[in-house]
Amino acid sequence: MSGFVLDASVMTEGEAPTELAGRWRGGVVLKRDVFSTIERGRFRTADGEVDAVLRRLDEVPWWSRPLAYLLFWRERNALTDAGKLGIAPPLLFAGRRALVRGWIDGVPLHIARPQGDVAYFHSAKAALRTLHRAGLTHNDLAKEQNWLYANGRAYLTDFQLASRFGRRGRRSTLFRIARYEDLRHLLKHKRRYAPEALTAAERRVLGRKSLITRLWMATGKKLYYAITRGINFSDREGRGLRYTREAPAIAARLRTHPQVRDVAIVAFPDRRTGTGLYAFVEGGASERELRDFVGRNGPEYLQIVAALPRNATGEVRSEILELIALNQLDLIAPLVKGDDERALVGRIVSERLNLRDRFAF
Repeated sequence: MSGFVLDASVMTEGEAPTELAGRWRGGVVLKRDVFSTIERGRFRTADGEVDAVLRRLDEVPWWSRPLAYLLFWRERNALTDAGKLGIAPPLLFAGRRALVRGWIDGVPLHIARPQGDVAYFHSAKAALRTLHRAGLTHNDLAKEQNWLYANGRAYLTDFQLASRFGRRGRRSTLFRIARYEDLRHLLKHKRRYAPEALTAAERRVLGRKSLITRLWMATGKKLYYAITRGINFSDREGRGLRYTREAPAIAARLRTHPQVRDVAIVAFPDRRTGTGLYAFVEGGASERELRDFVGRNGPEYLQIVAALPRNATGEVRSEILELIALNQLDLIAPLVKGDDERALVGRIVSERLNLRDRFAF
């Protein structure tokens, strides 16, 4: 789909961390919580500017700094090795409160949805073997957003909880348990997207949690949820609290309009509100009419479309709509199936409304 090209635009010039002065051009915030802010932008290396991701700690509140620094140093230590393995972003810069990693031109697993893609899961298993042979465990692979899909291959990202073991440590019980849990979480994703490809041995792994995991689920996990659900944060690599709290009510209201056939709402990074909402509305009403109908708490963007892209079972292809809302148009082509869908998605792309977070790459 060669027509899906990002328009040229000037990137937003944000206030770069002091230790990156003159080397960082900010584009858009991907995630902000009490432990760090993550931005996508451009980083100047000796060979010129490259696409990159910045994790910065200079904006975290004082009370979360001890844990924020612990997570920061764990990621820094892990990427020092993992970034050289070809399975994770390369580490481009590591300072006291800023870490810059390379950009991998892929999409998170929950957007890619590689149904039946056995080759992808072979690649993911190979990536894990490479990581573990280097004495590293990721420890956070239950999250689909920590698995990337790029050109059919698997890559890992977000190493804040990773552990690095020396040669003696690789013989330890703790390393074996962490390695086992990394594999088990990968197989949970494989079971979701390619269950027919699971081997008998893999099914046995899925059915047997480690003792540490069972203890965590019975005790620490409940405490973790109790704490994190009470923290108001904006997660732009995920979807954020606004998406879970406001989007369903907005969609339900829009569906009661007589000229609306269906609605799909996705989240996107918004510089003003944190998590923005983008509504794709299938129907014949005008945008102004629907905004008046919803009221003042409507989505940031409301785009009228002739039809929503759907899969063979009729489910809306929200992964494509997310990429349109995010302006990651170059990642849509591998997901589109057939000429009809290509034409439909092309029309939605050409009329998209979020033109602010574009990159001049």
